[in-house]
Amino acid sequence: MNETRAVATPSTGAAGTATRWADRHKYWLAAIVALLVLPHVPGLSSDFGRSLLSQMGIAVVFALSFNVLLGQTGLLSFGHAVYFGLGGYAAIHFMRVINHGLPLPVPLVPLAGAAAGLACGVLFGSVTTRRAGTIFALITLGIGELVYAATFMLSAYFGGEEGITASRTRGPAVFGIDFGSQLQVYYLIALWALIATMLMYAFVRTPLGRVCNAVRDNPERAEFTGYNPQRVRFLAFSVAGLFAGLAGGLHAINYEIVAADSVSALRSGTVLLMAYIGGVSRFVGPVIGAVVLTWLQVSLSGYTSAWLLYLGVFFIVTILFAPSGLAGLIAMHRPIVRTRAFSRVLGAYVIALAPAAVMAAGAVLLIEMSYRVATQPELGTRMRFTWITVDAASAWPWITGTALIAVGFVGFRKTWPVVAAAWGRASEESNAAIASAQPR
Repeated sequence: MNETRAVATPSTGAAGTATRWADRHKYWLAAIVALLVLPHVPGLSSDFGRSLLSQMGIAVVFALSFNVLLGQTGLLSFGHAVYFGLGGYAAIHFMRVINHGLPLPVPLVPLAGAAAGLACGVLFGSVTTRRAGTIFALITLGIGELVYAATFMLSAYFGGEEGITASRTRGPAVFGIDFGSQLQVYYLIALWALIATMLMYAFVRTPLGRVCNAVRDNPERAEFTGYNPQRVRFLAFSVAGLFAGLAGGLHAINYEIVAADSVSALRSGTVLLMAYIGGVSRFVGPVIGAVVLTWLQVSLSGYTSAWLLYLGVFFIVTILFAPSGLAGLIAMHRPIVRTRAFSRVLGAYVIALAPAAVMAAGAVLLIEMSYRVATQPELGTRMRFTWITVDAASAWPWITGTALIAVGFVGFRKTWPVVAAAWGRASEESNAAIASAQPR
């Protein structure tokens, strides 16, 4: 019997160790499972859905690299697309060399982008990181415009307006995989996105990552304790450039073309929106922002020509009412989820949602009619709004839209005390539960 117990003990210990390991890494394991399953979920199993998922993966890496600067080190860059685009150009040229016979597999192409991003980060970072704050932001803006102009001047390398193309299928096959299908491309991007996310998460937990936080919060105190803020900013800038270049390499594989728009101010602005919408104060924030903004870009552009306006409105609303981003908004609800009053909070949200939807419907109606009249007069004044036809030349649609906004706002305003009362009750229960759990 003792022998049986002695044999069972190591097994039990190994099982306990595996359980504890799985519990510590449960979020990473869930992410891996999600990445494996998502391209087979109905609605995402088409080439369009898998292409959307691929774009999200690229955006996640790009947004996280930007947050190494902004969220971790406090550096606001207006030219982060430079490292994304130059990494993409390096990757597309490397892929062209593979097309001409270099015996290297296509999955290694993003490393060329990462190397270019790191090299450019070191080069430009040695100049830009000598200053911080507004001066740093303006210098990055100037470098961004400089590189964007160079893409048209140095057409031998950048390809001018047409860009540079290559084929991801004309390389050595890896285990019979030639990346001819979007599913294979998705899994390649998902793999690199997962690796890059893990590495950036590890970076923010290193001593250097902690020092980046110190420089962000109080550079004078960090310098007083013996750290060089300029050197810390330079190292963070280089790391951010490396991962931005990696994202550019994934972009080159996904689209098989890299053009001047990859280094444009528009792309730099887009990654800034991703980070702020998701929340720069939490690691997962840029991930959420990248997924949401990519989905909005693809979905809204298929329904309306004014999709950029809606993105701008969404950004403004997020900054005004959820300054910590969507990740902060989710984290704010964590303490009250397990309270009995949480159901009242959800009920209050449902009550507030109805007038908010009415107000939003009126605003969308006015925006769509204004956009049609101002920018698309050749299409006429008659247009479809949801399931009805409206005539922008008539006064009634404008009156209706204005009335919907006014009625919706009044109703929405009256629901604020209801939401506040539900939140107050849930917060009291949460605080009471925390107090009772503390040792006396």
